[in-house]
Formats: sequence, C-alpha cells, structure tokens
Amino acid sequence: MKLTIFGASGQTGRLLTRQALDSGHDVTVVLRSASADIDPRAVARIIPALDDTAAVREALAGADAALSAIGPRRRADAPVAAPATRAILAAADAGAPLRLVVISAAPVAPPPADDGFVSRRIALPLIGALLRPVYDDLRAMEGELARSGAVWTAFRPPRLTAGPATGAYRTRIGASVPRGLTVSRADLADAMLKSLHRPETERAAVGIAG
Repeated sequence: MKLTIFGASGQTGRLLTRQALDSGHDVTVVLRSASADIDPRAVARIIPALDDTAAVREALAGADAALSAIGPRRRADAPVAAPATRAILAAADAGAPLRLVVISAAPVAPPPADDGFVSRRIALPLIGALLRPVYDDLRAMEGELARSGAVWTAFRPPRLTAGPATGAYRTRIGASVPRGLTVSRADLADAMLKSLHRPETERAAVGIAG
C-alpha cells in the first residue's frame, strides 16, 4: 500500500514507519523539520505547520491510507491531536473518503463494565482527572473523526511501553480492553497497520492492550 504517516519522528511514529517499510509498503512521512532522524527508505515531506492545507493535500495525494501518531505527551502539549486531525481531514480529497488511523487513549471513554473494580473506580478516574487536558484533546479528536466522512479508526491504548512487538495483544471494537494496563508501542504500531485490512475497525474506536 501507499501510506502517509504523520508524527513519524515520535517514539510510536518511528516504529510505525519501520514496520510499514519492513512490510513492503511505500511510505511518505510528514515532518515539521528536516532535522528529524527518519528511516532513509521513507520519502520525507517537510511541512512546518499542518494548517498548510495545500502541502498536506500533496502529501496525501495517491495514498491508500494515512496514519497519525500525533498526540499530546503531557498536559502542556494539549491540544495537539484534535487540531492535527482537523487539518488532515480538511486536506483530504473530498471525492474519495480518507482511510485514517489515529492514536487516542483508553481513559477517553468510560471503562468497560467487565473491567476490575480498582481500574473502574479508582485508577482510571484518577488518571482522567490528572491528565484532563490530554484526554479532552483526544475526545475532541474523536469528535472530529465522527463528524467527518473519513473511514477512520482510533486506537485507545492504556500506558505505552518500550517493549518489543509480541503479536499477543488484545483488541476490542468500541471499548477498552478489560484489565489491560499496558501495551508496547511496537504492538500498537502493528495493530494500526493491520487495521487497514480489518473492515470491522472502520469508523470505530478500538481498545488495545497487552
């Protein structure tokens, strides 16, 4: 496939780029500056600001799908995911629905009813309160997707780790994975790429956990 990856210089974005290239995909990465250390097999497009609609549209031209690893790393970063997603959607070809896969987070939605008591009643509410600007940003992003004509998938991981790709992760359409505390960035990248061949993930939020 021909893929355009946003946020390719981040921890998850680099893994996403490498896995896509290793799988034989034709990859274009969108970067804010030429100083980013990116796999040389990818085609790099330097776009300092995603509100440059013409430049983003050119980066998306001919792509079978776009994947975004853009998101807030801490409270002070937000909002970043919603504005970036809004810009990508605005640049997409109106005549052909954009296939777009993004990263959200498990605390964006209420915990599943079959989750553990501590997670439902203590851990997730506490995390949600402490990082409210982050999750408000991600909720706004999911709202932009839901209102769009894009064929989207929003993955909702719990805490991300630097562990290896295991392929043993769990996913759940429309809800978080119960008792899912962590997942590796490598497994998240793998799930994002595989979702391009999973029609059931289209126009849906997908929980993921190790």
